[in-house]
Amino acid sequence: MKACVFTLGCKVNEVESESLMRGLEEMGYETTEQLCPADVYILNTCAVTAEAEKKSRQAVARVRKFNPAAPVYVCGCASQNAPEAFSAREGVVYVSGTRKKDDILSLLAGGAKGEDRGGFCELPPPKRTKTRSFLRIQDGCNNFCSYCLIPYLRGRSCSRGAEGIVREARTLCEEGAKEIVLTGIDISSYRDGETDLAALLSELAQLPARIRLGSLEVSVITERFLRAAKAAGNFAPHFHLSLQSGSTAVLKKMNRHYTREEYLARCALIRSYFPDAAITTDIIAGFPTETEEDFGESLSVIREAAFAHVHAFAFSPRAGTAAAKRKDLPPEVKRERTARLMRAAKEEEERFLARFEGREAEVLFEEDGGYTANYIRVYAAGAREGSLCRVRLGKREKDGLQAEILEEIVS
Repeated sequence: MKACVFTLGCKVNEVESESLMRGLEEMGYETTEQLCPADVYILNTCAVTAEAEKKSRQAVARVRKFNPAAPVYVCGCASQNAPEAFSAREGVVYVSGTRKKDDILSLLAGGAKGEDRGGFCELPPPKRTKTRSFLRIQDGCNNFCSYCLIPYLRGRSCSRGAEGIVREARTLCEEGAKEIVLTGIDISSYRDGETDLAALLSELAQLPARIRLGSLEVSVITERFLRAAKAAGNFAPHFHLSLQSGSTAVLKKMNRHYTREEYLARCALIRSYFPDAAITTDIIAGFPTETEEDFGESLSVIREAAFAHVHAFAFSPRAGTAAAKRKDLPPEVKRERTARLMRAAKEEEERFLARFEGREAEVLFEEDGGYTANYIRVYAAGAREGSLCRVRLGKREKDGLQAEILEEIVS
């Protein structure tokens, strides 16, 4: 029996899908994440934008082209938001939302759905489909940004027990993981009793693998957090620090609880501990009420924060959010501002990469290229997938830098 687990959306969805694949393989299924002929299909959907939700609905028809007789199980944010849009489609035998995705495994094994007791939903350890391993530590969000549906779909923040996280991380290392990425919807809010994210880094400090973090909120960047990260020794200094706008006025309307000045101060604090850190971010172009002056502050913050990379995208109204009630800006304005953000971000990325030309670094190589600890993409002739190498970084190549391998590091 072959099962296809097809994923749309965020890294958390990908990790949860990899957990479902591990569970299916333990039941005897052959699994794949690529669309192809299969005996059963599981769609893990996304609703972060209207376009993502549309693609999630279209995925039902896409998988049925490969095998119209195969049952289709649907889960995720899009089916949480609009279950009827999936349950009415031919071939769909089960629809759930963001929670209790493990029920799919139970049903395929001939069992029944479990009771939802709230809290963090445990899943099998993710199947390792890439060189790096991902470890889900948290779910849900309490922030309620005015443009975002996720808190309504994923629910309130809940954290996995630290003991289980450490145990799974050790298992991943035993299986050969050289880097573990801690992921969740809002990992900055992680807390298990007295253990917050800083304390968790300390508990993972002795592992023989780099520890990388998913997206962070400004509030988590404190002296205590940075001291714990520095002392850990295996922390990868890459901070994806969510911004969304460089304008304090717009941030307030977004219900983001910091100012432009506070954000920049946290960037400076990061660099006082990690001078070579990569700070990356997301910026929304064309949020309702964003003036040209507001937008100019988003443009200028890219240079002031010295971002290594910016994910810039146009505002997309989501029904049910506070921002959707505001008058949307014309599409052409949002497109033009997005393009300007991307140009400014590209210039800053070039400055960041130029700093490292000629320097040595450790790179963990994947199938096509690899990454330094501070998340510079690296390409080197003769690199072996899964190898950790010391390299000398060179000139620009593709989306990163070329490099010469000096030695392979054997652990």
